[in-house]
Amino acid sequence: MREPFHPPVEELELVSVLHALSDPTRLFIVRTLAAEGERTCGSFEAPGGVSAATLSHHFRVLREAGVTRTRIDGKCRHTSLRREELEARFPGLLESVVAAAPAPA
Repeated sequence: MREPFHPPVEELELVSVLHALSDPTRLFIVRTLAAEGERTCGSFEAPGGVSAATLSHHFRVLREAGVTRTRIDGKCRHTSLRREELEARFPGLLESVVAAAPAPA
């Protein structure tokens, strides 16, 4: 399995990051990662009965926007926030979004 693409921090675009953070399911993922740290993709149960395929799409949108990093370990994909990189590029953005987002159930 090849390593997923992560955009370099200098190529992160505010519009893409804001788009990635605009969806309630993706906000749930980000808020959960902010509270709990790295998690495997399979450990998420998004509210509203989101299918595994749809959840996979949301993980891809977050990764391609530069919000998250995916680490592959065997058959598992571990997802974490790119906190330091986002803070360097867009100071205060991630913390503001996480603080304003509804808490994970």
